Amino acid sequence: MASPRIAAVIPARFASTRFPGKPLADRTGRPLIQHVIEQARTCPSLSRIIVATDHDGIAAAARACGAEVAMTRADHPNGTSRIAEVAAGLDAEIVVNIQGDEPQLEPDLIERTVEALLADPGAPMATLVSPFASGEDPGNPNVVKCVVGVNRRALYFSRSLVPFVRSEPAVAPWKHVGLYVYRREFLPVFVSLPPSPLEVCESLEQLRALEHGHAIAVAFGTTAFQGIDTPEQYEAFVAHWRATHG
Repeated sequence: MASPRIAAVIPARFASTRFPGKPLADRTGRPLIQHVIEQARTCPSLSRIIVATDHDGIAAAARACGAEVAMTRADHPNGTSRIAEVAAGLDAEIVVNIQGDEPQLEPDLIERTVEALLADPGAPMATLVSPFASGEDPGNPNVVKCVVGVNRRALYFSRSLVPFVRSEPAVAPWKHVGLYVYRREFLPVFVSLPPSPLEVCESLEQLRALEHGHAIAVAFGTTAFQGIDTPEQYEAFVAHWRATHG
């Protein structure tokens, strides 16, 4: 059987409540969106990498490093909706959502998440979890936790610390990593679903799929890196990048 065509779409917007202009932050000497693109290029299974944006400056920065750009509508409520617009014109069977603020996402983790989806024909999407690193606080509500079933499908995602340990042996919490892989035909289905009560309550879009009865396959990996949501997290990335690149 031929390998499926896999495309990565990187949704990137200029407006951000906590970090406006984040994709164009350039204290490393190159814009953040370029770091994300260059890291995605290290994943050998991706046949196309497309930046999806409605901002001319982000588009120009992406094109300057040789990336393919799709200009999208400006009224998308979230990145998944933006990806669905782009995916409608792709011939790929699998679409990888690489967040525009994930410059350190290891290519092996992308491969694992794609493999998890392909290994579960009944799941229309897959995501990634990681153990908590030493020093990380599982109780931090800004770090999402995932409960995984024995069938390697997600049971629930929460900002609360789950599962609650009532008796031994304890089950360690999994940290959710914001990487999603979709079967292309599922994206228009997903974005057409109405927001669900738990999604709104937790402010976690992936709960919409679970509440509407769609399975999410789970891949397991280990990563200490988080996405960049705040200027402080960006400064930590800059410090790490300078320390490793001289």
